[in-house]
Amino acid sequence: MDADTTVPARDPQFAPIGNAEKHPNFEEDIKSVSTEEDDAITDLFSSFPPLKGVPEEPNPLTVRAVLIGILLGSLVNASNVYLGLKTGFTFPASMFAAIFGFGITRILCQIFPHVPFVGMDFGPQENSIIQASATGAGGLSGMFVAGLPAMYQLELLSDDPKKDFGRILTITFVCAFFGLFAAVPLRKFFIIQTARELNLVFPTPTATAMAIRSMHAVGSGAADGLKKIKAMSYTFLGAFAHIIVSQYADGCLHNWHIFTWFYIWSGHSNWAQNIDNWGWYIQLTPAFFGSGILVGLNAAFSWWGGTVFAWGILGPILVHYGECIGLPTGAEGTVWEGVKVSFNSMAGVGEPGYVASPRYWFLWPGVMVLIVYSMTEFLLHFKVIWDGIKFGVRETSVSINHQLQKRGKSNAFFEKQAAKAADENNLVEDFAPKDQQVPGWVWAVGSVVFLAIAMIICEVQFDINAGLAMLACVLGIIFAFLSIYGGAVTDCAPLTASAKASQLVYGGITKGSYSVPDAQRINLIAGIYASGTADVANSLVSDFRVGFLLRTPPKLQFYAQAIGSIVSIFLAPGVFVLFMSAYPCVWSPAEMDDPTCPFQAPSVFAWKAVAIAVTDPKFPIPTSSGIFSIVLGVWCVFQALFKNYYLVGPREKYRNWLPNWMSIGVAFVLGVDSGYANAILFGAITAWWWRKYFPKNFETYAFAVAAGLIAGEGLAGVVNAALELGEVSGSFKGTTAGLPGY
Repeated sequence: MDADTTVPARDPQFAPIGNAEKHPNFEEDIKSVSTEEDDAITDLFSSFPPLKGVPEEPNPLTVRAVLIGILLGSLVNASNVYLGLKTGFTFPASMFAAIFGFGITRILCQIFPHVPFVGMDFGPQENSIIQASATGAGGLSGMFVAGLPAMYQLELLSDDPKKDFGRILTITFVCAFFGLFAAVPLRKFFIIQTARELNLVFPTPTATAMAIRSMHAVGSGAADGLKKIKAMSYTFLGAFAHIIVSQYADGCLHNWHIFTWFYIWSGHSNWAQNIDNWGWYIQLTPAFFGSGILVGLNAAFSWWGGTVFAWGILGPILVHYGECIGLPTGAEGTVWEGVKVSFNSMAGVGEPGYVASPRYWFLWPGVMVLIVYSMTEFLLHFKVIWDGIKFGVRETSVSINHQLQKRGKSNAFFEKQAAKAADENNLVEDFAPKDQQVPGWVWAVGSVVFLAIAMIICEVQFDINAGLAMLACVLGIIFAFLSIYGGAVTDCAPLTASAKASQLVYGGITKGSYSVPDAQRINLIAGIYASGTADVANSLVSDFRVGFLLRTPPKLQFYAQAIGSIVSIFLAPGVFVLFMSAYPCVWSPAEMDDPTCPFQAPSVFAWKAVAIAVTDPKFPIPTSSGIFSIVLGVWCVFQALFKNYYLVGPREKYRNWLPNWMSIGVAFVLGVDSGYANAILFGAITAWWWRKYFPKNFETYAFAVAAGLIAGEGLAGVVNAALELGEVSGSFKGTTAGLPGY
């Protein structure tokens, strides 16, 4: 789960487990939701019938809905920068905004029942507009927790992110709107044209639509909705308060270094401190406990197992035999001298006599796993690109054939392709007439304009050939196809594969033709363009799926997400600069080895490592690390083939027992740190127990609790960054009691 990967934000009742595979009973679960009106739902590929007792909504795109959506999406956006820099996880705004938006609007309706634009009727379609605008405002965080910090670590931009705010703003602008406009025609392909044929159920968007529908149902649905809102509010406030307060006593309230305590209590037994040196401790992190509730046992055990293997078994063996070393960090003249050691250092790479740290050694197997497994899955489903090409040809043929007929002419090829398009359009009935669709000229002109802007920005601001910028945008559209398809089938969009595939393509294009710094700059900017375009396109089509089920006009959803995106264009770069100013250890080459840095930034190191590997032929990868990486890469290919070609039909249930290599890759790249793996595993076990013994209670509260915990810690991280800049954070005012080395 790289920085480009989101935690599936859905009601855990419908959550897939294992390798992000579709829950085997997903359709049955959806149909069994217990409200009277939902009994009429028999087909997931048709729009839901209108709710009884709920009035029609003549114009769900309201100022109220957009403002509430922007507010909630902004919270998610700020949270995601914090969470992404921590471990590479981000989470979408959809379900969070759907539930909280329902609660906020209901409260406004009760307090101001007769105030225009505030107290008017509130229905499920307006709720989906809240969710769409929140998606727009909450997006675009991926580039700020991966590609951009990697560029600063490689010294490819200026020496201070604040100086680059204009350049950061423009690249954000292009990613937001090129992906938005280019994704519009994909609605017809994925939701109308091929949904039934390819069984594209879109688990999270479908669950979001189902949650909105249930909350607006007359009777028990609304009551359950209020319960979810209360649970989310309490956990949000609790996590927010905990993360802010705990920084002032980090060793007591946030990070429990229990083996350091044993070291002190046992009269300084070095064995106990050595375990802590290898990153074994307990972190009281609400966000990653909440993530554990969402991701399921397989992903959680895979992450934890990868952590045990890397930092509990193979890492110590490598150090024992001298293949890797740790750097002493204990202050001279203290009890920590000679016993406090860091195995996370990335300093000295490429210098004569350099011996790798365990983190550097495991970086390459981790990156190999993330690339190879995601790329193999990516290629195994490449057929969807061919389907998309056929769709484009047939839709174009419809227009050409119509123009020929108007002139009294005909062409056999265009007639045949137009007939095929007409037949396929009958697979799923689209509720939205033409006047509710996004006009063709809007998305066509918008796509061309922002493609041109992307080319100009690359030439002027980054000294990158305009043709290379155009290729990055084209790759982004291709990757959008595969990301949307992956999310629709497995609920896990392969955005990581998009970024890495782009980096590999540009590594081949630039090798030998550019200097290493120029090649790296092109590599990372192109990766940002491609993955950013795919991310935005995936978000819009997911929103279209919610709107399709709830009968919300697609053009209103498009406008809502576009308005939200305008906010994110300024918000995400602003939050990024705030974090970079407060924590230079994330981006500054001089401070990257600071052992007190609160951010491991695994995705930054993954992007940086790939950029270096594909552009610098002399970059030193330890031989043993390279061999181990190749072995793991071959195994990942074998597992992907085994899963997709053998574990099918009645054997598909065994997929849940395969290790999740994306989680294992993150464990390797993250470095010597078990805190997140422990928290996620504990959250997943808690969710399993909760669902097994209290299923109804779990169904009502689980997602709300998880979303509140994640968003609460994320927003508190933004506040902590501001406190750090104001020199009133725990770094300046807190106690170091309980922390090793102080």
